[in-house]
Amino acid sequence: MRGFRRRDVPDVAVDPGEKVLAHATSPDGPVAGTGAALYLPDGHRIPWESIEAADWDLDSTTFKVSEVGTWGEQRAAYALTLDEPDRLLQLVRERVTATILLQRHVAMRGTKGVRVIARRAPTGERRVTWLFEYDEGIDPDDPFVAQAAQEALLSAREEVGDR
Repeated sequence: MRGFRRRDVPDVAVDPGEKVLAHATSPDGPVAGTGAALYLPDGHRIPWESIEAADWDLDSTTFKVSEVGTWGEQRAAYALTLDEPDRLLQLVRERVTATILLQRHVAMRGTKGVRVIARRAPTGERRVTWLFEYDEGIDPDDPFVAQAAQEALLSAREEVGDR
């Protein structure tokens, strides 16, 4: 097609069957997104369903992403300065949102409690992953909290049809 220029796609090693859908440049190299994952400049692959949070700071042009982790342990987090990130940021928002099947907050002590979250790869390749996200001040080792969280999980699994 005349007058059409394909945007240069960076040379990023992605898993077989994946292709780069959006990318941005950083001082450390390209950051790329496929239908299944986000690829960082060092080659680290983060499946969309493993991203706990992704934030963009327009003033500092910094993209921050953190991975889902285990309660009480440090989560892997990355901060990257990006140029021309618009398409990549759109893809991140769309893909991460597509992984969430259900998210429900269950109050246990006043308004504080636990969030039960069901996630699955947006490609549908893997089974549903269930996560608990506890509000500050809620101890998952407290027997009352543990029992209430398990009851909330059972209810949510029934609703999603994942038994």
